[in-house]
Amino acid sequence: MIPYAVVDPATGQTVKEYPGATDAQITQAIEDAHHTYTEWGRTTGVAERAELARRAAELFTERKEELAQIIHREMGKPLDQAVGEVEFSADIVSTFAEHAEEWLADEPLKVTDGLRTFIRTQPTGVVLGIMPWNYPYYQVVRFAVPNLILGNTVILKHAEQCPESSAVIAKIFHEAGFPEAAFINVYASHEQISAIIADPRVQGVSLTGSERAGSVVAEQAGRHLKRCVLELGGSDAFLVLDTGDLDFAVAQAVGMRMENTGQACNGSKRIFVADKHYDEFAEKFTAAMREKSYENGDFGPLSSQQATQRLTEQVGAAVREGAELVVGNNEPVGNVYTPGVLTGVAPEMEVASQELFGPVAQLYRFSSDDEAVDLINAVPYGLGSVIICDDRERAERVGDRLECGMVFVGSAELEGPDVPFGGVKRSGFGREMGKLGMESFANKKIYRFAD
Repeated sequence: MIPYAVVDPATGQTVKEYPGATDAQITQAIEDAHHTYTEWGRTTGVAERAELARRAAELFTERKEELAQIIHREMGKPLDQAVGEVEFSADIVSTFAEHAEEWLADEPLKVTDGLRTFIRTQPTGVVLGIMPWNYPYYQVVRFAVPNLILGNTVILKHAEQCPESSAVIAKIFHEAGFPEAAFINVYASHEQISAIIADPRVQGVSLTGSERAGSVVAEQAGRHLKRCVLELGGSDAFLVLDTGDLDFAVAQAVGMRMENTGQACNGSKRIFVADKHYDEFAEKFTAAMREKSYENGDFGPLSSQQATQRLTEQVGAAVREGAELVVGNNEPVGNVYTPGVLTGVAPEMEVASQELFGPVAQLYRFSSDDEAVDLINAVPYGLGSVIICDDRERAERVGDRLECGMVFVGSAELEGPDVPFGGVKRSGFGREMGKLGMESFANKKIYRFAD
């Protein structure tokens, strides 16, 4: 059995352990979820299910302080950021509820023969969600809520270090009025995950996690002809082309690198700055990173000893290859990792194509748009990007050439509860959030009428 446990990353102390699911419990969960889909998901209306989601959003908001404390214990997120995650999660739930009828409405098609033709969006059945520890609420609701409103039922397998938050999410959905088996939280093992995916009553799987986990899940889903959505790693670029407000660019870059203590898939991990701005930007950026304080609550501990060891090894290897650590000392105290900045990273270095999942930035200089595009696209990832440029047309031209799923122009703070999220290349495929997120596990049924 995989040990599900809350281990405080700040102290390393085990707070509470949770027993893993038995095979019988997994079998029953699938049976119950499928039965609820047939008896509830296929028979209730979108408006009714959306109303339940509205109540769930209210419960998230009402309990945000309690919920924030849970993930603070589980994965070390600073309390103000934890509250922010709960608030954003509530926004996502309420946004899906508000737009559900519009997004799921029949879509008329204009066809050559003139016959009445339309697309009706309907549920498909049970879907499995395999979710990560870095955003314990946000990642779950953006997958689960559109499926619940659509009429699918959900089985959640959360990260092993998130047993408390996954349980409280289920409690909130149930208290909001969703049937007990519309959302089932299971403490499953890897072998049990494979059994869930293989079951013919399960119609799809959504995973947010590592490339390795994504490749395994995609292989299993493909073997059993199941749909899957994968949101995997990222080494997102923050690109400064030309700006009259460099201080704003610096603040945005620091914020994107330090968000969630650097443990965000779409955090800006590689910072690219044009020659004309590089020296001033580098001075201000490194000073700002150096000023970040654990004692002041600017960042938290990394999520686990394993995460700390991995980041320490990656930065150490980069320095041995010739990169320079101009901020930070690569010597964590427990799981508290001092924010760092690497310069002098050459494209052939291993670190240039890695994801650094923690508060360490790579800083690059470029002399032309072509050079910047080549450097940015050289990595195997393609999640998101930020372009700071006063000339919006130039920014758009450069954005068109970037191999990624999202381009934010003029600011890094452009996410929204109704804005689709996802990437390309080894960052995965499929989209979550917004209308596209409601269609990932839907049956887009075609209706045609003879007259």
